Amino acid sequence: MSEFNEISNFVWGTADLIRDKFKRGDYEEVILPFLVLRRLDCVLEPTNDEVREAYEQYSDELNDQALQEVLKESADAPFYNYSEYTLETLLDEPSDIERNLKEYMHSFSPEMQDVLNNFGFETTIEELAKHDLLYQVVKRFTQPTVDLHPDRVDNATMGDIFEELIRRFNESLDENPGEHFTPREVVDLMAELAIEPDKNEFQKNQILHVYDPCCGSGGMLTETEDRIQDFNDDVEVWLFGQEVNPQTHAIAKSDMFIKGEEATAANNIEDGSTLSNDAFTDKQFDYMLANPPYGKDWKSDKEAVEKEYEQGWGGRFGAGLPSKTDGQLLFLQTMLSKRQEPEDGGSRIAFISNASPLFTADPNVSDSKNECSIRRWILQNDWLEALIRLPNELFYNTKITTYVWILSNDKPEERGEKVQLIDASGEEFWTLMDDNKGDKRKELTEDQIQDILKIYRENADSENSQIHPVSEFGYRKVRIERPLRKNFKASENRIEQIKEERAFKNLSGSEEGEKKQEAIIEMLHGMSDELYKDKEEFEEKVDEAIEDAGLDLKKSVRGNIFKALGEKDSDAEIVRDSKGRPERDTDLTDYEYVPLNQDVRDYFEEEVQPYVPHAWINEDMTDPEDGGLGKIGYEINFNRYFYEYEPPRPLGEIEDDIEEVEQQVIDMIQKVTSE
Repeated sequence: MSEFNEISNFVWGTADLIRDKFKRGDYEEVILPFLVLRRLDCVLEPTNDEVREAYEQYSDELNDQALQEVLKESADAPFYNYSEYTLETLLDEPSDIERNLKEYMHSFSPEMQDVLNNFGFETTIEELAKHDLLYQVVKRFTQPTVDLHPDRVDNATMGDIFEELIRRFNESLDENPGEHFTPREVVDLMAELAIEPDKNEFQKNQILHVYDPCCGSGGMLTETEDRIQDFNDDVEVWLFGQEVNPQTHAIAKSDMFIKGEEATAANNIEDGSTLSNDAFTDKQFDYMLANPPYGKDWKSDKEAVEKEYEQGWGGRFGAGLPSKTDGQLLFLQTMLSKRQEPEDGGSRIAFISNASPLFTADPNVSDSKNECSIRRWILQNDWLEALIRLPNELFYNTKITTYVWILSNDKPEERGEKVQLIDASGEEFWTLMDDNKGDKRKELTEDQIQDILKIYRENADSENSQIHPVSEFGYRKVRIERPLRKNFKASENRIEQIKEERAFKNLSGSEEGEKKQEAIIEMLHGMSDELYKDKEEFEEKVDEAIEDAGLDLKKSVRGNIFKALGEKDSDAEIVRDSKGRPERDTDLTDYEYVPLNQDVRDYFEEEVQPYVPHAWINEDMTDPEDGGLGKIGYEINFNRYFYEYEPPRPLGEIEDDIEEVEQQVIDMIQKVTSE
């Protein structure tokens, strides 16, 4: 940890060199590529001479492909650099440092050049040279403090350094650093949970595929690989990821190369937006892990996502579209679209979200699919295995509580049709950090991770664990109607209102119609302005007046009269239609949420009718899938299951605290005024 802090702080100090010539938002365009370059430089340093000799010997004899293989072998790595320079020797020729650095960069293997190009590194070099800063920056990155050889700085620590710098960049701009990475201990927990049922069954020469649709710097992928190989290092793990941020993608890809594995892993880290341009359309995976951005809109992907949604189950988003302000459940649907069939071993998913995807949105009356539809799809297919509430203040960018979803399409029999809820937010599950990082004040120790895993393995009811049937999270949203009640009166102000009614206004299209308008107004003025609490009584009076006036009125115009002359009145009689059925008051329409395990009509008779005796169930609102009354929805509200009542503090204790604060304020004022 001391090396982590020392290197992070030293590298961050580069900002002091460039702050007068570069905007704060451009610091990362300088610091991150130089950090990657220094890492590569240190990795390749032991074999520089061998690579250079091989290049001089074979560059004129072999084709490009063959030469690359020879140079990789000489470098003992899946990448190489055949330049005569290193970062340190570049300092020997200060006047030519721009040209030589570009030559050095272009001498990397093609794959690594692509990584550096993703940073726009050549432009950065030119900008630094223009401001006479290039030599100083190169010199700073060759200091002993920035010795990044893997023997000193392992890949996990290197990933932490990258992520810490990204956090600082974004924090300095008041942006969201949590979009980029997840605390290492949370990654450890997720990886453990993902592989937990399988870890004792890994076999020699087995090939496993691991995927992260928003992989950031690749930490979840590499940690999952490490955890798998902790149990069986003969398992071959193939990593796949996609990252939308070009710089973070470059870091992830370079880290894969630096791990010294076959270049397959690095070549399987794709750039671009997973939501609008899925790089692994036809691929299926054994394990999938992700921490998508919380509450981040997907407007930039809107056109592509909605087009795929229109394909129904032929695309990834057949279950529904969440609010455009939060794309978390789009990533989860993407992962679920890449699950293997159970007969092929199935797939396991570890997914982090905030609370929103657990309960946001009700079933849509319009039958369009939303967050609620997505939850229904997941739960009714029995894919959700466990849900774990983590402590707040665990992430770098936010103090909110987060949740780990564990999903599988091959649940063990004992977990079938059930969901385990684990509350790991209590103080026994976290430790205060010595130094805060942004909003992160808490961390999980290895022992605390093991405590959570133990609760998960036991899969039993306890103080921090509850087992619930899937159906318990479901309900029917039933529309309840109440009758319309109105009084009626042919008063001056109400008569004026009829002039704004559509059918009445439409009469003005002809001379005959305008005369009829005048006749109607005259007729109404001739009526008594007595208040009627019963529509039927008032109808009789209006019909008499129409007949006396000799008017022939369409049904719509007649309806306009009653609409204009009526006002809602809770003490009035119920308004009924021509068949004697009560009309509904749209302002009083309400919804009841009936548990799935309870009959809707029984619920209505017990919970609604005793309190609103004239209410009724709207029979037209039915579920499009099962045809039953109401719309089926699902939600998981943790507080409902783990709520603990805390009584308010005694009033005397509160008063004492107030008096103490008041005295402190008085003392401060007296001190200031006396100086």
